[in-house]
Formats: sequence, C-alpha cells, structure tokens
Amino acid sequence: MEPSRILVVRTDRLGDVVLTLPVFNALRRCFPGAHLAMLVGSYAGEIVEGCAGVDEILRYDHAGGPVPFLVMMERLRAGRFDAAVIVHPTPRLALLAFFSRIPVRVGTGYRYYSLLFNRRVYTHRKTAMRHEVEYNMGLLAPLGCTAEPARPLDVPLDIPPEARERAATLLRDAGVSGRFAVIHPGSGGSAREWPLENFGLLARRIAREMHLPVVVTGSAGESSRAEEVARTAAGGGTNLAGRLSLKELAALLAKASLLIANSTGPLHVGVAVGTPVVGLYPQIPVMGPRRWGPYTDNARVLVPDRPPDCDECTGRSGTPCACMASITVESAYAAAADLLASSMITERQHTHEM
Repeated sequence: MEPSRILVVRTDRLGDVVLTLPVFNALRRCFPGAHLAMLVGSYAGEIVEGCAGVDEILRYDHAGGPVPFLVMMERLRAGRFDAAVIVHPTPRLALLAFFSRIPVRVGTGYRYYSLLFNRRVYTHRKTAMRHEVEYNMGLLAPLGCTAEPARPLDVPLDIPPEARERAATLLRDAGVSGRFAVIHPGSGGSAREWPLENFGLLARRIAREMHLPVVVTGSAGESSRAEEVARTAAGGGTNLAGRLSLKELAALLAKASLLIANSTGPLHVGVAVGTPVVGLYPQIPVMGPRRWGPYTDNARVLVPDRPPDCDECTGRSGTPCACMASITVESAYAAAADLLASSMITERQHTHEM
C-alpha cells in the first residue's frame, strides 16, 4: 500500500536542508497524491517556506530549544503520517517517530538506536563515496521510490517579491548596480575555512581587475569578520553580513554574477538559484567536495594539495587551518575568472538561442 502522508525529517543546518529538498521532487513523482511534510529547524525552515512540493512545514524547535518531546509527539500523531524518512537521525528523532506511532519509519541501519526504524538503509555516509543529495535520495528506496537526483541541484526555492525588493534596496543604498560578486567568508563552524585575509585580497583583485563590486555576506555573528574582508578589499567590498534574512540572501545570490564561499549552506542556496559558485573545501573526505560540493557543473572547486591525515590544522572546524591557507589567492582568482568567463559565454549562447 502506497503511503499517503509522508514526513521527511531533517532538523540540522541550512545546507543540509537545501540538499534534502530534492527528495520532495522524487516523492512527488512516485506518490503524486501524497501529502508531503517536513520537520525542520526554525532557522533553516525559512528557506523551505513556499517550496513547491512541500505541503506542510513542522518546526522542531521553539524559543532557542527543541519543542518538548511530548508536545512534538502529539503534533506528529495529529499529522497521521503513515511514513517518515529520518534523513539525519538522532536518538531523540528516532524515539519521536516510534512513539508517534508512524507505521513506516525509514532510517540508517548503523546506529545503536536503529532498531526503532523498521525500514533500514545500510549506507555509511562517513566514507563520503557519494554526494549528500544522492545519500538522501537513497533513503527513499524502502518506500519503493527510486530516482536519480537532477543535476544541477533541482530545488524550487520560493523568493517572495518583498525579499527581492529588500535585496535590491540594500544594493542600491550601497551603490552597487549591474553585475557584482558575492563572497561569503564564514561557515558557521561547519567546515575548515579559508583565511579572512585571503578572502579580502581576492575581493580586492575581483573589484580592480574584473571591475566587479564585491558584496560580503554572513550571519549577524560573522559581521565583524565580514567587515575585515570588506576592509581588506580597500573600497572594493560592501559588508551586508547580518542584514539579510535567508529569503533575502537567496534573492541577493540570484542577482549575483558569482559566489565564492567555504563549504557552507549559502553556497548550496547559490547553486539552487543558479548562481555560478567557487567553493573552497578541505581535503578531509568527510568534509570534502565529493560529499558536500556544489551539485552543479557551473562551479569550480579548490581543495588543498595535502594528504587527508595532514595535522597542520589547529583545533577543529572553524579554526585557522594551514591546509586551507595553502590554497592561494592566485588560484582562487584564476578559478573565479575562468568560471565567470564560462558563465558569460553560456549566458550569451542562451540569449542568442532565445
């Protein structure tokens, strides 16, 4: 019997959520009449609002913490879901699905709490042999739904007119008109990061040699770091960190000619809205581009030429890393220039064909 009410569970970060959204395209093709819902964190949930194919959004957290277990359980029971796909499992999420009496519960078979799932998928994501999008799609097989994800990333993000107008106003107030590049130097601690000084020097070269103004983005907590990048750009950069909602960020990226970023959620938002992207990734497989890279051919990816077990990085993710610093400003500039030229040729060909 086909499921009629399906819950997709992904409660972690922005990029993870964006890379899960193609699951809804596959579910809609397999079960065209089904009600499709997503359990998601409040922050990342903003980007899901209005997405075609997502019929309902349930918020996993409230006021800075998870919704109390019993309250969340009652909400899930009220949803009368007959199948749940737990994309990024935790013990709490597994227990919620079990005690919410969802009949079909799909999840990994490799956790100690996997006995709470009755449809198990035996795939080790830590080996990073496939892209995250492909791992996510693989979880649909127990439902009898098999599909290859579209490339480039097929995520119909909804960007409301007011978000587009707000982004346009901020650009206009900053004196940015026409073509521009975006640099997103943070990662929210989710990845090894390229040095801020390098981002600033790259922004300076892009502004002076490509004649593209550079907009620096980030969260409110990354505003001072974004300002450092803009300052190093010596007049070539505008800091908008902390001034954009996720929808407004998507609107800004949709207008940009180029995005340069670490491995981070906004990079995947950029891919979703069709922006050419340059991604800077560590060589560590579990963090690397094979699993987390931009899911498009309209991209360039730079990785340190260092062994995966290199111990030159200090601390953990989000801290200074000699391996990432070994990616030169020159190589990043060359990648950006090549991508921009390629994208402009493609754009002209498309315009000519029309």
